[in-house]
Amino acid sequence: MKLGEFVEDNKGLIGLKVIRKRKRYSQLKVAMDLNISREALSHYENGKRSPDIQMLKKISEYFKVSIDYLINGKEYGN
Repeated sequence: MKLGEFVEDNKGLIGLKVIRKRKRYSQLKVAMDLNISREALSHYENGKRSPDIQMLKKISEYFKVSIDYLINGKEYGN
């Protein structure tokens, strides 16, 4: 499986939406902090677009969670 194919298998970055809502951050706030459009963030959350590895790393550092969590909504092995 290539990096960009995970979105087709799932419904987007499951953990991204979960943690953003848990922290009560709007899509606009997160998008501005990450220097991307709100639409791009929405597409990542809903599986319409796949972020590249650099963006995945940036998002994981921003929320202080693993890339596994961003993709699956749970940490590896759980």
